[in-house]
Amino acid sequence: MKVLGIRYGGHDSAASLMIDGEIIAASSQERYDYNKHSRAFPLDAIKDCLKTADLDINELDEIAFANDPIYHINEFYLKSALSDKERIPFLFNDAQKIKMNFEMEKITRDFTGFNGSIKFYRHHMCHLTSAYYPSGFNEAVLLSLDGMGEMETGIYAVGRDGKIDILHDSTKYPHSLGLIYSAITFYLGWKHHCDEGIIMGLASFGKPHAQIPNSEMTYYELFCEVIQEKGDYDYELNKDWIVFDKVRDKWVSDKFYDLMGPKRNYEDEITEHHQNIAAALQLRLETVVLNHLKKLRKHTGINKLCIAGGVGLNCSMNGVIEKSGIFDEIFVQPASGDDGSTLGACFVATLEAGIELKPKKNHNYYLGSVFTVEDIRNAVENSNVKFEKPENLYKATSKLLTDGKIISWYQGRAEFGPRALGNRSILTKPFPASMKDYINAKVKFREEFRPFAPAVLKEHCSTYFDIKQESPHMLIACNVQPEKKDVIPAVVHTDDTCRVQTVGEENNFRFRKLLEAFYEETGVPVLLNTSFNVKGQPIVNSPEEAINCFKSTAIDHLIVGDYILSK
Repeated sequence: MKVLGIRYGGHDSAASLMIDGEIIAASSQERYDYNKHSRAFPLDAIKDCLKTADLDINELDEIAFANDPIYHINEFYLKSALSDKERIPFLFNDAQKIKMNFEMEKITRDFTGFNGSIKFYRHHMCHLTSAYYPSGFNEAVLLSLDGMGEMETGIYAVGRDGKIDILHDSTKYPHSLGLIYSAITFYLGWKHHCDEGIIMGLASFGKPHAQIPNSEMTYYELFCEVIQEKGDYDYELNKDWIVFDKVRDKWVSDKFYDLMGPKRNYEDEITEHHQNIAAALQLRLETVVLNHLKKLRKHTGINKLCIAGGVGLNCSMNGVIEKSGIFDEIFVQPASGDDGSTLGACFVATLEAGIELKPKKNHNYYLGSVFTVEDIRNAVENSNVKFEKPENLYKATSKLLTDGKIISWYQGRAEFGPRALGNRSILTKPFPASMKDYINAKVKFREEFRPFAPAVLKEHCSTYFDIKQESPHMLIACNVQPEKKDVIPAVVHTDDTCRVQTVGEENNFRFRKLLEAFYEETGVPVLLNTSFNVKGQPIVNSPEEAINCFKSTAIDHLIVGDYILSK
Protein backbone atom coordinates (compact mmCIF):
# COMPACT_ATOMS: atom_id res chain seq x y z
CA MET A 1 0.00 0.00 0.00
CA LYS A 2 1.72 3.15 -1.25
CA VAL A 3 0.07 6.38 -0.12
CA LEU A 4 1.03 9.99 -0.71
CA GLY A 5 -0.40 12.40 1.86
CA ILE A 6 -0.95 15.99 0.76
CA ARG A 7 -1.71 19.28 2.49
CA TYR A 8 -2.90 22.01 0.12
CA GLY A 9 -5.49 24.77 0.26
CA GLY A 10 -4.07 26.74 3.19
CA HIS A 11 -0.80 27.44 4.96
CA ASP A 12 1.96 24.84 5.36
CA SER A 13 1.60 22.89 2.11
CA ALA A 14 3.41 19.56 2.39
CA ALA A 15 3.63 15.95 1.30
CA SER A 16 4.35 12.63 3.01
CA LEU A 17 4.91 9.14 1.62
CA MET A 18 3.95 5.91 3.40
CA ILE A 19 4.47 2.34 2.24
CA ASP A 20 2.68 -0.45 4.14
CA GLY A 21 2.26 1.71 7.22
CA GLU A 22 5.90 2.87 7.31
CA ILE A 23 6.73 6.55 6.88
CA ILE A 24 9.29 6.82 4.09
CA ALA A 25 9.58 10.56 3.47
CA ALA A 26 7.96 13.87 4.39
CA SER A 27 8.71 17.43 3.31
CA SER A 28 7.20 20.90 3.55
CA GLN A 29 6.85 22.91 0.35
CA GLU A 30 8.47 25.95 1.99
CA ARG A 31 11.85 24.20 1.85
CA TYR A 32 11.76 24.37 -1.96
CA ASP A 33 10.02 27.64 -2.82
CA TYR A 34 11.58 29.63 0.07
CA ASN A 35 8.20 31.02 1.22
CA LYS A 36 7.76 30.32 4.92
CA HIS A 37 4.48 28.48 5.58
CA SER A 38 4.06 28.15 1.82
CA ARG A 39 0.55 27.95 0.39
CA ALA A 40 1.71 26.72 -3.02
CA PHE A 41 0.76 23.31 -4.37
CA PRO A 42 3.41 20.99 -2.86
CA LEU A 43 4.73 19.71 -6.17
CA ASP A 44 8.40 20.02 -5.15
CA ALA A 45 7.74 18.21 -1.87
CA ILE A 46 5.86 15.48 -3.75
CA LYS A 47 8.71 15.00 -6.22
CA ASP A 48 11.24 14.75 -3.39
CA CYS A 49 9.15 12.13 -1.54
CA LEU A 50 8.83 10.05 -4.70
CA LYS A 51 12.55 10.45 -5.44
CA THR A 52 13.41 9.10 -2.00
CA ALA A 53 11.45 5.91 -2.67
CA ASP A 54 12.36 5.75 -6.38
CA LEU A 55 8.68 5.77 -7.33
CA ASP A 56 6.74 7.21 -10.24
CA ILE A 57 3.57 9.12 -9.35
CA ASN A 58 1.36 6.47 -10.96
CA GLU A 59 2.90 3.68 -8.92
CA LEU A 60 1.01 5.09 -5.94
CA ASP A 61 -2.16 3.38 -4.75
CA GLU A 62 -3.67 6.60 -3.48
CA ILE A 63 -3.22 10.31 -2.93
CA ALA A 64 -4.72 11.18 0.46
CA PHE A 65 -5.67 14.74 1.37
CA ALA A 66 -5.41 15.92 4.97
CA ASN A 67 -8.67 17.82 4.67
CA ASP A 68 -12.13 17.41 3.14
CA PRO A 69 -12.79 20.44 0.89
CA ILE A 70 -16.47 19.69 0.12
CA TYR A 71 -17.30 19.32 3.81
CA HIS A 72 -15.44 22.60 4.38
CA ILE A 73 -17.51 24.39 1.72
CA ASN A 74 -20.76 23.12 3.21
CA GLU A 75 -19.95 23.90 6.84
CA PHE A 76 -17.77 27.00 6.66
CA TYR A 77 -19.45 28.85 3.81
CA LEU A 78 -22.94 27.58 2.96
CA LYS A 79 -24.41 26.63 6.34
CA SER A 80 -22.85 29.59 8.14
CA ALA A 81 -24.16 32.05 5.50
CA LEU A 82 -27.67 30.59 5.84
CA SER A 83 -27.63 30.96 9.63
CA ASP A 84 -25.86 34.35 9.87
CA LYS A 85 -26.30 37.06 7.23
CA GLU A 86 -23.03 38.69 8.33
CA ARG A 87 -21.25 35.62 6.93
CA ILE A 88 -22.61 36.17 3.41
CA PRO A 89 -19.75 38.56 2.43
CA PHE A 90 -17.27 35.77 3.20
CA LEU A 91 -19.04 33.57 0.69
CA PHE A 92 -18.84 36.17 -2.09
CA ASN A 93 -15.31 37.38 -1.27
CA ASP A 94 -13.97 33.83 -1.17
CA ALA A 95 -15.57 32.72 -4.44
CA GLN A 96 -12.21 31.77 -5.96
CA LYS A 97 -11.19 29.87 -2.85
CA ILE A 98 -14.50 27.99 -2.87
CA LYS A 99 -14.01 27.13 -6.54
CA MET A 100 -10.50 25.88 -5.80
CA ASN A 101 -11.77 23.63 -3.01
CA PHE A 102 -14.55 22.29 -5.23
CA GLU A 103 -12.04 21.46 -7.99
CA MET A 104 -9.32 20.05 -5.72
CA GLU A 105 -9.22 16.64 -7.37
CA LYS A 106 -8.85 18.17 -10.85
CA ILE A 107 -6.17 20.58 -9.61
CA THR A 108 -4.21 17.70 -8.13
CA ARG A 109 -4.36 15.67 -11.33
CA ASP A 110 -3.35 18.69 -13.41
CA PHE A 111 -0.29 19.31 -11.21
CA THR A 112 0.81 15.70 -10.78
CA GLY A 113 -0.47 13.71 -13.75
CA PHE A 114 -1.79 11.11 -11.28
CA ASN A 115 -4.59 8.93 -12.67
CA GLY A 116 -5.30 6.79 -9.61
CA SER A 117 -7.48 7.13 -6.53
CA ILE A 118 -7.65 10.52 -4.75
CA LYS A 119 -9.47 10.64 -1.42
CA PHE A 120 -10.14 13.34 1.16
CA TYR A 121 -10.02 12.82 4.93
CA ARG A 122 -11.11 14.93 7.87
CA HIS A 123 -8.41 17.28 9.05
CA HIS A 124 -8.43 16.63 12.78
CA MET A 125 -8.58 12.87 12.34
CA CYS A 126 -5.38 13.23 10.33
CA HIS A 127 -3.82 15.17 13.20
CA LEU A 128 -4.90 12.56 15.76
CA THR A 129 -3.57 9.60 13.80
CA SER A 130 -0.30 11.42 13.07
CA ALA A 131 0.37 11.54 16.81
CA TYR A 132 -1.11 8.24 17.99
CA TYR A 133 0.52 5.67 15.72
CA PRO A 134 4.15 6.92 16.02
CA SER A 135 3.83 7.42 19.80
CA GLY A 136 4.25 3.78 20.72
CA PHE A 137 1.45 4.17 23.30
CA ASN A 138 -1.04 1.32 22.90
CA GLU A 139 -3.50 3.28 25.02
CA ALA A 140 -3.53 7.08 25.07
CA VAL A 141 -5.65 10.19 25.33
CA LEU A 142 -5.42 12.04 21.99
CA LEU A 143 -5.56 15.81 21.66
CA SER A 144 -5.74 17.85 18.44
CA LEU A 145 -6.00 21.64 18.69
CA ASP A 146 -5.37 24.22 15.97
CA GLY A 147 -6.87 27.25 14.26
CA MET A 148 -9.44 25.32 12.28
CA GLY A 149 -9.84 22.13 10.29
CA GLU A 150 -12.83 22.08 7.96
CA MET A 151 -15.00 23.61 10.70
CA GLU A 152 -13.87 21.92 13.91
CA THR A 153 -11.13 23.63 15.89
CA GLY A 154 -10.20 20.74 18.17
CA ILE A 155 -10.95 17.11 18.95
CA TYR A 156 -10.38 14.95 22.04
CA ALA A 157 -10.23 11.19 21.53
CA VAL A 158 -8.91 7.92 22.95
CA GLY A 159 -6.65 5.47 21.18
CA ARG A 160 -6.78 1.84 22.28
CA ASP A 161 -5.06 -1.10 20.59
CA GLY A 162 -4.88 0.71 17.26
CA LYS A 163 -8.48 1.98 17.27
CA ILE A 164 -9.49 5.62 17.79
CA ASP A 165 -12.73 6.69 19.46
CA ILE A 166 -13.79 10.35 19.43
CA LEU A 167 -14.79 11.70 22.84
CA HIS A 168 -15.46 15.33 21.96
CA ASP A 169 -15.64 17.14 18.62
CA SER A 170 -18.27 19.85 19.06
CA THR A 171 -15.96 22.89 19.34
CA LYS A 172 -16.22 24.66 16.01
CA TYR A 173 -15.26 27.89 14.27
CA PRO A 174 -15.00 30.68 15.36
CA HIS A 175 -14.42 29.22 18.83
CA SER A 176 -10.73 28.39 18.52
CA LEU A 177 -7.72 28.52 20.82
CA GLY A 178 -5.48 28.61 17.77
CA LEU A 179 -7.30 31.52 16.14
CA ILE A 180 -7.45 33.68 19.28
CA TYR A 181 -3.70 33.15 19.59
CA SER A 182 -3.34 34.23 15.94
CA ALA A 183 -5.57 37.25 16.59
CA ILE A 184 -3.34 38.46 19.43
CA THR A 185 -0.22 37.71 17.37
CA PHE A 186 -1.62 40.10 14.76
CA TYR A 187 -2.62 42.72 17.36
CA LEU A 188 0.87 42.66 18.87
CA GLY A 189 2.48 43.42 15.51
CA TRP A 190 3.59 40.06 14.15
CA LYS A 191 2.29 37.81 11.36
CA HIS A 192 -0.65 35.57 12.16
CA HIS A 193 -0.30 31.91 11.18
CA CYS A 194 3.45 32.44 11.29
CA ASP A 195 4.80 34.20 14.39
CA GLU A 196 2.72 32.71 17.20
CA GLY A 197 5.89 31.23 18.69
CA ILE A 198 7.24 34.76 19.19
CA ILE A 199 4.23 35.58 21.39
CA MET A 200 4.93 32.44 23.42
CA GLY A 201 8.51 33.65 24.02
CA LEU A 202 7.34 37.19 24.85
CA ALA A 203 4.83 35.87 27.40
CA SER A 204 7.59 34.98 29.85
CA PHE A 205 8.40 38.67 30.32
CA GLY A 206 4.86 39.71 31.23
CA LYS A 207 2.69 39.80 34.35
CA PRO A 208 -0.70 38.25 33.55
CA HIS A 209 -2.30 39.40 36.81
CA ALA A 210 -1.29 43.04 36.43
CA GLN A 211 -4.13 45.54 36.11
CA ILE A 212 -4.98 46.90 32.68
CA PRO A 213 -4.37 50.68 32.57
CA ASN A 214 -7.58 52.70 33.05
CA SER A 215 -9.52 49.55 33.89
CA GLU A 216 -10.53 47.58 36.97
CA MET A 217 -9.75 44.33 35.12
CA THR A 218 -6.48 42.44 35.11
CA TYR A 219 -5.05 41.15 31.84
CA TYR A 220 -5.86 37.59 32.82
CA GLU A 221 -9.42 38.49 33.78
CA LEU A 222 -9.86 39.95 30.31
CA PHE A 223 -8.77 36.69 28.67
CA CYS A 224 -11.07 34.73 30.99
CA GLU A 225 -13.84 36.84 29.51
CA VAL A 226 -12.53 36.34 25.96
CA ILE A 227 -12.08 32.54 26.34
CA GLN A 228 -14.96 31.14 28.40
CA GLU A 229 -15.08 27.52 29.55
CA LYS A 230 -18.39 25.75 29.04
CA GLY A 231 -19.06 22.32 30.52
CA ASP A 232 -16.33 19.70 30.74
CA TYR A 233 -14.62 20.08 27.36
CA ASP A 234 -16.20 23.05 25.60
CA TYR A 235 -15.13 26.66 25.48
CA GLU A 236 -16.40 29.66 23.56
CA LEU A 237 -14.80 32.87 22.39
CA ASN A 238 -16.84 35.87 23.51
CA LYS A 239 -17.73 37.51 20.20
CA ASP A 240 -17.76 40.95 21.80
CA TRP A 241 -13.96 40.82 21.58
CA ILE A 242 -13.33 39.30 18.13
CA VAL A 243 -14.29 40.11 14.54
CA PHE A 244 -12.26 37.59 12.51
CA ASP A 245 -15.48 35.68 11.83
CA LYS A 246 -17.02 38.79 10.24
CA VAL A 247 -14.27 40.79 8.52
CA ARG A 248 -10.77 40.10 7.20
CA ASP A 249 -7.52 41.57 8.49
CA LYS A 250 -8.81 43.11 11.71
CA TRP A 251 -9.12 40.10 14.02
CA VAL A 252 -10.12 41.83 17.29
CA SER A 253 -13.10 44.12 17.88
CA ASP A 254 -13.39 47.85 18.44
CA LYS A 255 -14.22 46.99 22.05
CA PHE A 256 -10.82 45.32 22.37
CA TYR A 257 -9.07 48.32 20.81
CA ASP A 258 -10.96 50.74 23.06
CA LEU A 259 -9.75 48.89 26.16
CA MET A 260 -6.25 47.83 25.09
CA GLY A 261 -5.20 50.63 22.76
CA PRO A 262 -4.13 50.63 19.11
CA LYS A 263 -2.53 47.71 17.32
CA ARG A 264 1.23 47.60 17.70
CA ASN A 265 3.17 47.98 14.46
CA TYR A 266 6.14 45.67 14.01
CA GLU A 267 8.72 48.45 14.30
CA ASP A 268 7.14 49.91 17.47
CA GLU A 269 8.68 49.50 20.91
CA ILE A 270 7.62 46.43 22.88
CA THR A 271 6.17 47.70 26.18
CA GLU A 272 5.14 46.08 29.46
CA HIS A 273 1.57 46.34 28.20
CA HIS A 274 2.40 44.12 25.22
CA GLN A 275 4.29 41.67 27.42
CA ASN A 276 1.36 41.44 29.84
CA ILE A 277 -1.08 40.75 26.99
CA ALA A 278 1.10 37.88 25.76
CA ALA A 279 1.50 36.51 29.29
CA ALA A 280 -2.25 36.55 30.01
CA LEU A 281 -3.08 34.88 26.70
CA GLN A 282 -0.51 32.15 27.30
CA LEU A 283 -1.74 31.54 30.86
CA ARG A 284 -5.35 31.32 29.70
CA LEU A 285 -4.43 28.82 26.98
CA GLU A 286 -2.56 26.66 29.48
CA THR A 287 -5.36 26.87 32.06
CA VAL A 288 -8.15 25.86 29.68
CA VAL A 289 -6.21 22.96 28.17
CA LEU A 290 -5.01 21.74 31.57
CA ASN A 291 -8.56 21.81 32.97
CA HIS A 292 -9.76 19.69 30.06
CA LEU A 293 -6.90 17.23 30.38
CA LYS A 294 -7.51 16.72 34.11
CA LYS A 295 -11.09 15.73 33.31
CA LEU A 296 -9.99 13.49 30.45
CA ARG A 297 -7.48 11.71 32.67
CA LYS A 298 -10.15 11.13 35.34
CA HIS A 299 -12.79 10.09 32.81
CA THR A 300 -10.61 7.65 30.84
CA GLY A 301 -8.14 6.45 33.46
CA ILE A 302 -5.46 6.55 30.77
CA ASN A 303 -1.97 7.77 31.73
CA LYS A 304 -0.45 8.61 28.30
CA LEU A 305 -1.16 11.64 26.10
CA CYS A 306 -0.58 12.33 22.39
CA ILE A 307 -0.69 15.90 21.05
CA ALA A 308 -0.96 17.26 17.50
CA GLY A 309 -2.38 20.30 15.73
CA GLY A 310 -0.75 23.71 15.50
CA VAL A 311 -1.39 24.51 19.17
CA GLY A 312 0.75 21.46 19.94
CA LEU A 313 3.81 23.48 18.85
CA ASN A 314 3.35 25.64 21.96
CA CYS A 315 6.17 24.07 23.96
CA SER A 316 5.44 26.22 27.03
CA MET A 317 1.95 24.70 27.20
CA ASN A 318 3.42 21.23 26.68
CA GLY A 319 5.87 21.90 29.49
CA VAL A 320 3.05 22.83 31.86
CA ILE A 321 1.26 19.59 30.91
CA GLU A 322 4.41 17.52 31.53
CA LYS A 323 5.15 19.26 34.82
CA SER A 324 1.57 18.82 36.06
CA GLY A 325 2.01 15.05 36.30
CA ILE A 326 -1.51 14.43 34.98
CA PHE A 327 0.00 11.93 32.55
CA ASP A 328 3.01 9.67 33.01
CA GLU A 329 4.31 10.52 29.54
CA ILE A 330 3.34 12.73 26.64
CA PHE A 331 4.20 12.51 22.95
CA VAL A 332 4.04 15.64 20.82
CA GLN A 333 4.12 14.95 17.09
CA PRO A 334 7.19 16.91 15.88
CA ALA A 335 5.41 18.31 12.81
CA SER A 336 2.26 19.13 14.76
CA GLY A 337 1.28 21.93 12.38
CA ASP A 338 -0.69 21.40 9.20
CA ASP A 339 2.34 20.08 7.31
CA GLY A 340 2.36 17.10 9.68
CA SER A 341 -1.29 16.34 9.01
CA THR A 342 -0.05 14.72 5.79
CA LEU A 343 1.42 11.91 7.89
CA GLY A 344 -2.02 11.36 9.38
CA ALA A 345 -3.63 11.32 5.94
CA CYS A 346 -1.34 8.42 5.07
CA PHE A 347 -2.31 6.57 8.26
CA VAL A 348 -6.05 7.12 7.71
CA ALA A 349 -5.84 6.02 4.07
CA THR A 350 -3.96 2.87 5.07
CA LEU A 351 -6.58 2.08 7.71
CA GLU A 352 -9.42 2.74 5.25
CA ALA A 353 -7.79 0.25 2.88
CA GLY A 354 -8.31 -2.43 5.52
CA ILE A 355 -4.72 -2.67 6.71
CA GLU A 356 -4.44 -3.04 10.48
CA LEU A 357 -2.12 -0.58 12.24
CA LYS A 358 -0.85 -0.61 15.79
CA PRO A 359 1.03 2.15 17.60
CA LYS A 360 4.77 1.77 17.08
CA LYS A 361 7.33 4.10 18.64
CA ASN A 362 8.98 6.18 15.96
CA HIS A 363 11.07 9.21 16.89
CA ASN A 364 12.76 9.47 13.48
CA TYR A 365 11.56 12.69 11.88
CA TYR A 366 14.60 13.11 9.64
CA LEU A 367 12.33 12.51 6.67
CA GLY A 368 13.13 15.37 4.30
CA SER A 369 15.62 16.01 1.51
CA VAL A 370 18.83 14.05 1.34
CA PHE A 371 21.86 14.81 -0.83
CA THR A 372 24.62 12.46 -1.88
CA VAL A 373 28.28 12.67 -0.93
CA GLU A 374 28.93 13.75 -4.53
CA ASP A 375 26.27 16.51 -4.30
CA ILE A 376 27.93 17.87 -1.18
CA ARG A 377 31.46 17.64 -2.58
CA ASN A 378 30.45 19.50 -5.75
CA ALA A 379 28.73 22.23 -3.74
CA VAL A 380 31.78 22.65 -1.51
CA GLU A 381 34.29 22.70 -4.38
CA ASN A 382 32.20 25.31 -6.24
CA SER A 383 31.65 27.51 -3.19
CA ASN A 384 34.74 29.73 -3.48
CA VAL A 385 35.19 29.21 0.26
CA LYS A 386 38.24 27.62 1.85
CA PHE A 387 37.55 24.16 3.21
CA GLU A 388 39.18 21.12 4.76
CA LYS A 389 38.23 17.52 5.42
CA PRO A 390 39.59 16.73 8.91
CA GLU A 391 40.52 13.26 10.05
CA ASN A 392 38.21 13.54 13.07
CA LEU A 393 35.26 15.77 12.18
CA TYR A 394 33.72 15.70 15.65
CA LYS A 395 36.90 16.58 17.53
CA ALA A 396 37.76 19.36 15.07
CA THR A 397 34.25 20.84 15.28
CA SER A 398 34.19 20.54 19.05
CA LYS A 399 37.44 22.51 19.26
CA LEU A 400 35.85 25.31 17.20
CA LEU A 401 32.81 25.35 19.49
CA THR A 402 34.98 25.39 22.60
CA ASP A 403 36.81 28.39 21.17
CA GLY A 404 33.50 30.25 20.99
CA LYS A 405 32.95 29.90 17.25
CA ILE A 406 29.46 29.81 15.76
CA ILE A 407 29.04 26.86 13.45
CA SER A 408 26.31 25.68 11.11
CA TRP A 409 25.87 21.91 11.07
CA TYR A 410 24.44 20.34 7.89
CA GLN A 411 24.14 16.55 7.92
CA GLY A 412 21.98 13.76 6.50
CA ARG A 413 18.28 14.18 5.83
CA ALA A 414 16.36 17.34 6.65
CA GLU A 415 14.06 17.37 9.65
CA PHE A 416 10.28 17.34 9.07
CA GLY A 417 8.61 20.04 11.11
CA PRO A 418 9.70 23.48 12.33
CA ARG A 419 12.47 22.41 14.73
CA ALA A 420 16.09 21.83 13.72
CA LEU A 421 17.10 18.66 15.54
CA GLY A 422 20.77 18.47 14.65
CA ASN A 423 20.79 18.03 10.88
CA ARG A 424 20.06 21.62 9.79
CA SER A 425 21.28 23.49 12.87
CA ILE A 426 23.29 26.49 14.00
CA LEU A 427 25.31 25.53 17.09
CA THR A 428 27.40 27.27 19.73
CA LYS A 429 28.54 26.60 23.24
CA PRO A 430 25.81 27.48 25.78
CA PHE A 431 27.93 30.05 27.61
CA PRO A 432 28.46 32.94 28.24
CA ALA A 433 24.98 34.49 28.39
CA SER A 434 25.98 37.09 25.76
CA MET A 435 26.17 34.33 23.15
CA LYS A 436 22.35 34.46 22.89
CA ASP A 437 22.31 38.19 22.19
CA TYR A 438 25.04 37.89 19.57
CA ILE A 439 23.27 35.15 17.63
CA ASN A 440 19.92 36.95 17.72
CA ALA A 441 21.49 40.19 16.46
CA LYS A 442 24.25 39.08 14.09
CA VAL A 443 23.24 35.63 12.85
CA LYS A 444 19.45 35.21 13.03
CA PHE A 445 18.55 38.92 12.72
CA ARG A 446 15.59 38.56 15.05
CA GLU A 447 14.09 40.00 18.25
CA GLU A 448 16.51 40.23 21.18
CA PHE A 449 14.18 38.52 23.68
CA ARG A 450 13.80 35.27 21.74
CA PRO A 451 15.33 32.21 23.41
CA PHE A 452 17.43 29.33 22.09
CA ALA A 453 17.17 25.64 22.82
CA PRO A 454 19.65 23.34 24.57
CA ALA A 455 20.53 19.98 23.04
CA VAL A 456 21.77 17.59 25.74
CA LEU A 457 23.16 14.08 25.89
CA LYS A 458 20.06 12.27 27.13
CA GLU A 459 21.76 10.52 30.04
CA HIS A 460 22.68 13.93 31.49
CA CYS A 461 19.25 15.47 31.01
CA SER A 462 18.00 15.20 34.60
CA THR A 463 21.26 16.69 35.91
CA TYR A 464 20.63 19.88 33.94
CA PHE A 465 16.85 20.01 33.48
CA ASP A 466 13.72 19.31 35.53
CA ILE A 467 11.88 16.98 33.16
CA LYS A 468 10.76 13.42 33.82
CA GLN A 469 10.78 12.04 30.28
CA GLU A 470 12.81 12.18 27.09
CA SER A 471 12.26 15.13 24.76
CA PRO A 472 13.96 14.32 21.44
CA HIS A 473 11.94 16.81 19.36
CA MET A 474 12.46 20.06 21.28
CA LEU A 475 8.74 20.50 22.02
CA ILE A 476 8.55 20.45 25.81
CA ALA A 477 9.72 23.41 27.90
CA CYS A 478 11.05 22.70 31.37
CA ASN A 479 12.99 24.41 34.12
CA VAL A 480 16.75 24.38 34.26
CA GLN A 481 18.17 22.90 37.45
CA PRO A 482 19.06 25.90 39.69
CA GLU A 483 22.71 24.92 40.08
CA LYS A 484 23.15 24.67 36.29
CA LYS A 485 21.62 28.01 35.35
CA ASP A 486 24.98 29.78 35.36
CA VAL A 487 26.68 26.88 33.56
CA ILE A 488 24.49 27.15 30.44
CA PRO A 489 23.05 30.70 30.61
CA ALA A 490 22.74 31.23 26.84
CA VAL A 491 19.96 28.62 26.60
CA VAL A 492 17.98 29.68 29.69
CA HIS A 493 14.94 31.91 29.10
CA THR A 494 14.00 34.80 31.39
CA ASP A 495 11.62 32.54 33.37
CA ASP A 496 14.37 29.91 33.88
CA THR A 497 12.84 27.54 31.33
CA CYS A 498 14.48 25.73 28.40
CA ARG A 499 13.02 24.04 25.31
CA VAL A 500 15.20 20.98 25.75
CA GLN A 501 16.21 18.41 23.13
CA THR A 502 17.46 15.07 24.44
CA VAL A 503 19.88 13.28 22.10
CA GLY A 504 20.62 9.56 22.12
CA GLU A 505 22.32 7.39 19.50
CA GLU A 506 18.88 6.22 18.38
CA ASN A 507 17.85 9.83 17.69
CA ASN A 508 20.80 11.24 15.73
CA PHE A 509 24.11 9.40 15.64
CA ARG A 510 26.30 12.15 14.15
CA PHE A 511 24.86 14.94 16.29
CA ARG A 512 25.30 12.69 19.31
CA LYS A 513 28.98 12.16 18.45
CA LEU A 514 29.49 15.93 18.30
CA LEU A 515 27.83 16.42 21.70
CA GLU A 516 30.04 13.69 23.13
CA ALA A 517 33.16 15.38 21.75
CA PHE A 518 32.09 18.75 23.20
CA TYR A 519 31.40 17.11 26.57
CA GLU A 520 34.85 15.52 26.55
CA GLU A 521 36.39 18.91 25.71
CA THR A 522 34.44 21.07 28.19
CA GLY A 523 32.71 18.87 30.75
CA VAL A 524 29.37 20.33 29.58
CA PRO A 525 27.05 17.90 27.71
CA VAL A 526 24.94 20.72 26.25
CA LEU A 527 25.04 22.76 23.03
CA LEU A 528 22.93 25.73 21.99
CA ASN A 529 20.90 24.55 19.00
CA THR A 530 18.84 26.77 16.70
CA SER A 531 17.52 26.31 13.18
CA PHE A 532 19.84 26.94 10.22
CA ASN A 533 18.08 29.97 8.74
CA VAL A 534 17.57 33.66 9.35
CA LYS A 535 14.36 35.35 10.47
CA GLY A 536 11.54 35.13 7.96
CA GLN A 537 13.13 32.34 5.89
CA PRO A 538 12.61 28.57 5.95
CA ILE A 539 15.35 26.28 7.21
CA VAL A 540 17.98 25.65 4.53
CA ASN A 541 17.45 22.59 2.38
CA SER A 542 20.23 21.99 -0.16
CA PRO A 543 24.02 22.19 0.34
CA GLU A 544 24.08 25.28 -1.89
CA GLU A 545 21.49 27.02 0.32
CA ALA A 546 23.54 26.11 3.38
CA ILE A 547 26.65 27.67 1.83
CA ASN A 548 24.79 30.84 0.79
CA CYS A 549 23.31 31.30 4.28
CA PHE A 550 26.76 30.74 5.79
CA LYS A 551 28.27 33.39 3.53
CA SER A 552 25.61 36.00 4.34
CA THR A 553 25.69 35.79 8.15
CA ALA A 554 28.19 35.99 10.98
CA ILE A 555 28.48 32.20 11.19
CA ASP A 556 32.17 31.35 11.52
CA HIS A 557 32.24 27.84 10.07
CA LEU A 558 29.96 25.56 8.09
CA ILE A 559 30.24 21.83 8.61
CA VAL A 560 28.54 20.17 5.64
CA GLY A 561 28.90 16.43 5.44
CA ASP A 562 32.55 15.68 6.24
CA TYR A 563 33.84 19.14 5.26
CA ILE A 564 34.57 22.22 7.37
CA LEU A 565 34.19 25.52 5.51
CA SER A 566 35.78 28.61 7.03
CA LYS A 567 35.71 32.36 6.42
